[in-house]
Amino acid sequence: MKTLIDNNSELSITRRCALLNVSRTFHYYRVAESEYNLELMHLLDKQYLKTPFYGAERMTEYLKRAGHAVNVKRIRRLMKIMRILPIYPKKRTSIGNKDDKKYPYLLKDLSIERPNQVWCADITYIPLRCGFMYLVAVMDWHSRKVLSWRLSNTLEENFCIEALSEALQSARPEIFNTDKGSQFTGTDFTGLLSEAKVLISMDGKGRWMDNVMVERLWRTLKYEYIYLNTFDGGTELKKGLKEWFRRYNEERFHSSLDWNTPDEVYRNERRYPCLNEVSPYF
Repeated sequence: MKTLIDNNSELSITRRCALLNVSRTFHYYRVAESEYNLELMHLLDKQYLKTPFYGAERMTEYLKRAGHAVNVKRIRRLMKIMRILPIYPKKRTSIGNKDDKKYPYLLKDLSIERPNQVWCADITYIPLRCGFMYLVAVMDWHSRKVLSWRLSNTLEENFCIEALSEALQSARPEIFNTDKGSQFTGTDFTGLLSEAKVLISMDGKGRWMDNVMVERLWRTLKYEYIYLNTFDGGTELKKGLKEWFRRYNEERFHSSLDWNTPDEVYRNERRYPCLNEVSPYF
């Protein structure tokens, strides 16, 4: 099938994939990485959730002990594609742009007690049968509710901006916390927050716990859904995620929320701040 996509140069890639009923992701990542490398990336992703402090050397040793003939150079390259180079114990899914403005970390010693007090966002790698995609989610820290999410087959900032725009349509937080990845430090992303009069907070260097709530979300998502299923392309993945996030928000009980669901906590306590209220932080 890949040969059919590549050889018919008279049609665009999009049109060729549509005629063959496959997603563009199928084509792009079949070209970019071999099936074996995709298998290694899947194993790296699983192991990283267990040992986020493993660098390329330890990951290489782990794969060797699992029977894979790999070297550090190869594993380091794959981890770079996945944006999980743990120079510090924080999954670096996105790399910062040195020219972008950085903001201070505002959550130190802050008691987060209500919905819309603090939102957070993060990006993670999602494996497909023949490739991979990136997923961003915007979450309310207090209630654990996922307010919006988007998928992309690149790490360009557009999908993060779309997710933020959707979340801001219904409410706004007092503080928005992210890592210092370029998707979150760009002027388009931070400009939306500034226009909404939201205080911007960014994780300190190497402080993986700063965005721990959304990191826990990724762990839950991958162990309870992603690793139990195989996705042929972005369309199938998007459909499945839509239902999973619905169930997560509406049906999944959290012991830390007194066995309430994220929706119940967010809905029942949602009073700070409404769109027309002024936050006490300003």
